[in-house]
Amino acid sequence: MRIFISTGEVSGDLQGSLLISAIQQQATATGLSLEIVALGGEKMASAGATLLGNTTHIGSFGLVESLRFVLPTLQIQRRAIAYLKQHPPDLVVLIDYMGPNLGIGGYIRRHLPHVPIVYYIAPQVWVASITPRDTERIIGVSDKVLAIFPQEALYFQDKGANVTWVGHPLIDRIKNFPSREVARTELGVGDDSMNVALIPASRYQELKYLLPVMFQAAQKIQSKLPQVHFWIPLSLERYRKPIEKAVQQYGLQATVVSGKQQQVLAAADLAITKCGTVNLELALLNIPQVVIYRLNSFTYWVARNIFKISFPFASPVNLVVMRSIVPEFIQETATPENLTEAALELLLNPERQQQMQADYQVMQQSLGEVGVCDRAAKEILHMLQNF
Repeated sequence: MRIFISTGEVSGDLQGSLLISAIQQQATATGLSLEIVALGGEKMASAGATLLGNTTHIGSFGLVESLRFVLPTLQIQRRAIAYLKQHPPDLVVLIDYMGPNLGIGGYIRRHLPHVPIVYYIAPQVWVASITPRDTERIIGVSDKVLAIFPQEALYFQDKGANVTWVGHPLIDRIKNFPSREVARTELGVGDDSMNVALIPASRYQELKYLLPVMFQAAQKIQSKLPQVHFWIPLSLERYRKPIEKAVQQYGLQATVVSGKQQQVLAAADLAITKCGTVNLELALLNIPQVVIYRLNSFTYWVARNIFKISFPFASPVNLVVMRSIVPEFIQETATPENLTEAALELLLNPERQQQMQADYQVMQQSLGEVGVCDRAAKEILHMLQNF
């Protein structure tokens, strides 16, 4: 039987790979022969999927930001649809990646109506819809929604969707992270070293809008704390040159590493990070963090003034409990001065660190229990065999 999985960007590739591993383990245990084809990235390929196109390098967020990726996204989408015409799947799994996935889901619904569609990690319309139809379109292409947040499950249930809350897959992933001591040993870091993780980009646009502000703040922190050392894990190897160039430009005491994100996060005393999945990883590791995000100023203006989009919070850590656990600085508040002040407070004030870590414990209770990927895989295989 053939499963087609579609996702985009670095985070989608990670979540897809975790799901694929769980699906294959359960299929093997029950003697089910599976072929998995996908739009995703190298992690999904390593987990056993046959890639129809690599979508990790064409991710974007925002109106202006997405323009450069419209053509390559359409090309990959057309390639996938052409394949599906010739080789119809027995089930489709969509992971986040709203625009392209709604296009693919709509095609499946119209031309292959007998094929069940599962939306796993649906776009966060439960926080704020870009248009009123977003929720309707997601439900319209989905025979099943597998929610990762309890609030998300309630939202889709209220809208009439067939939804099951499985929990957040990072609960499973975090078990494989090294301890702080092991991580520091693997990185060659001493016990008395002050380490700050800088996580500026998983999308190309973030190199332009986030990296300069983040590195200016790092420069200020370094001037006040000369003993600090910055660690920068690469989400994509193609970002190495621009990041290393910026490290030299700002004169940072920093190490840029590839393939060691788990060690960098686990060994950190603090992270200054873009908004995204990594925020939850840090929270599950009890690492204090400061969150930043910026968009093109025109995109931000259109979102706020034309579409009237308003998010109560940006970081998923704060969204889970709908209150401020980690400091987040968005758009005009994302200044080097604000980042520096928040970072120094977390580095130098033990009480502030302890409060954030206590809040993390409360937040973690809303992410579910270990076995998330297995529960998601069970739901998917049940639908595959019984739809």
